[in-house]
Amino acid sequence: MTNESEDGIYHDEVEIEDFDYDVDTETFSYPCPCGDTFIITKEDLENGESVARCPSCSLILKVVFNIEDIESICSEKQKQINSSKTLVTN
Repeated sequence: MTNESEDGIYHDEVEIEDFDYDVDTETFSYPCPCGDTFIITKEDLENGESVARCPSCSLILKVVFNIEDIESICSEKQKQINSSKTLVTN
């Protein structure tokens, strides 16, 4: 599946829920067919950016999201981390 963008042709469109979120780096990542990872930051998404790039190849993804989803995903991930830390210390 490819779609046109200002940046070229999208490799695919992916829902933000399908990305992994890293609380420490505040980045969303998704596996690239080349073996590396598409990356986009929380800040980029909050600023309206919707293109995730792979640092190893020329592929780009269109990130499909609602701005409300970003905070929800981030806070849910933080709760999971806090919960697992609580389990480890008990």
